Amino acid sequence: MDRRQYRVLNTLIVFQRGDITEQDSGAIVNAANSTLLGGGGVDGAIHRAGGPQILEECKQIRNRQGECPAGEAVITTGGNLPAGWVIHTVGPIWRGGSHGEPEQLGNAYRNSLQLARERGIRSISFPSISTGAYRFPIDKAAIIALDTVKKFAEEYDVPVEIRFVLFSDNDLRAYLEAWDKLTGV
Repeated sequence: MDRRQYRVLNTLIVFQRGDITEQDSGAIVNAANSTLLGGGGVDGAIHRAGGPQILEECKQIRNRQGECPAGEAVITTGGNLPAGWVIHTVGPIWRGGSHGEPEQLGNAYRNSLQLARERGIRSISFPSISTGAYRFPIDKAAIIALDTVKKFAEEYDVPVEIRFVLFSDNDLRAYLEAWDKLTGV
């Protein structure tokens, strides 16, 4: 169960267990915090693997616009990563689900995809946004992520490949179960 793939029109949706910092897609998505200055989990791993260039570009973005609110996304180069770009998006902190968290999470995926589309990025790799330190329940987060990605692929037919690179077998299983529920496959 290390990798599965499905098609939505011309877009390949891939599910795999792995390390997002090792992905050679056009862009990887960083589950960033609002400061854009690195942190723990995926965010810290991307900043460490990508090197100081990513942090410098994040500081420049902060100087221009301030912090990045939940649901929004910004883009930097990939630094030392195999991916050419890093799209930094801020997912919501789970507070029970009645404080706009589902909408903010959907926006995080949608805005990341929109940035990729605007830049002509043909492949993108996502982690499971907000399900670590931000405690968004993974079963709910996976449905929101996949529904958002599926609808985007149906509307724009890009990127050509969208990967979900999941850290554990449990995370991968949750995303595959969500895909089955969503598509009836």
